[in-house]
Amino acid sequence: MAKSTSKDVMSAQTLLAKRVQDMVLQGGEEEEIPLLYVCRKKERDEDDDVYLAPIPVIDVNQASMDLEELERLKLALCSWGCFQAIGHGISSSLLNSVRKAGREFFLQPMVEKMKYAKEVEEFEGYGGDPPPEEGQPLDWQDRLFLDVYPQHRRKLHLWPENPSSFREVLMKYTEKLKLMTETVSKVMAKCLDLEEECFINLFGEEAPFQARFSYYSPSRRPDLVLGLKAHADNSGYTLILQDEVQGLQILKDGKWLTVPAYPEAILVLLGDQMEILTNGTFKSPVHRVLSNAAKARTSIAVFYTPEQGKGIGPIDGLINEEMNKPRMYKHMEDYDNIHWEYYQKGLRAIHLAKIEKFYLEDEAACS
Repeated sequence: MAKSTSKDVMSAQTLLAKRVQDMVLQGGEEEEIPLLYVCRKKERDEDDDVYLAPIPVIDVNQASMDLEELERLKLALCSWGCFQAIGHGISSSLLNSVRKAGREFFLQPMVEKMKYAKEVEEFEGYGGDPPPEEGQPLDWQDRLFLDVYPQHRRKLHLWPENPSSFREVLMKYTEKLKLMTETVSKVMAKCLDLEEECFINLFGEEAPFQARFSYYSPSRRPDLVLGLKAHADNSGYTLILQDEVQGLQILKDGKWLTVPAYPEAILVLLGDQMEILTNGTFKSPVHRVLSNAAKARTSIAVFYTPEQGKGIGPIDGLINEEMNKPRMYKHMEDYDNIHWEYYQKGLRAIHLAKIEKFYLEDEAACS
């Protein structure tokens, strides 16, 4: 990875204040990509070839009644750590309205978007993520990050008034996602032979939903930058609404595969906390977003996470020493902050939750 110096590049704070979209529109790429965005070693990576991931498409409503669909869901979560959800109860018109509201926000003049600007070290609002640790790259994107549930967490002064439909559409979408997560959480529990309210109760009635609207500007050097660097989510699971421009990739068996963009589907992608809760039965996949040389891309990710302050650990019903199902993960407190600390270093944190014996076995298998 390229090393940055004060002589060669602007500070991360200066670049974050400038915004990627604004830099592209003003021709800031004409000479060279700022080094703080350079994160790829090869002039061309064979993983940029579009090999579509055969991620299962699951009707979550049918899975609640159909054993065959339920088994397909379990295989998807054990193997891929994600699935394309249909039958989720959200109309195509609302999905399109959410995409349109996000796109229209980012296409406004900078002076309008800056009304909702965040402080450099803050999460909520318009801007980039807080700057990573020294030596870590910046993502080639801009985003709007908002707490959307519970209602008392909403900072409405950061919710755009333009486009005029934005607030109403996001509120409706949040209501529908709340219902969807109840269905998804129940079928996930059911396919593990757990009580169907298990995950709902573990996450808590006020489990937060946080929405991230991302705008990935085109880059003339997609071989050097990433829209979003490789990572696994901290969430219980994440609900991702893509547009028609593909770019999201999942790391599977050492190879990057592109997630197909289905207009009616919402990608359900598991986070580290679900892997820990299921004692490693379900997987939390590493993923990234490629930059596109010609087209901008937008996506809306909503993170569904256990209530803050809840410790997490494997569910007792998934541990049985006599059946060769030993406890593989420890009980963890404050995992979200631990995850963020490691994410800022370009590292995963889930190994800290693994009992040492199993972590060392994984390390040996990968060597």
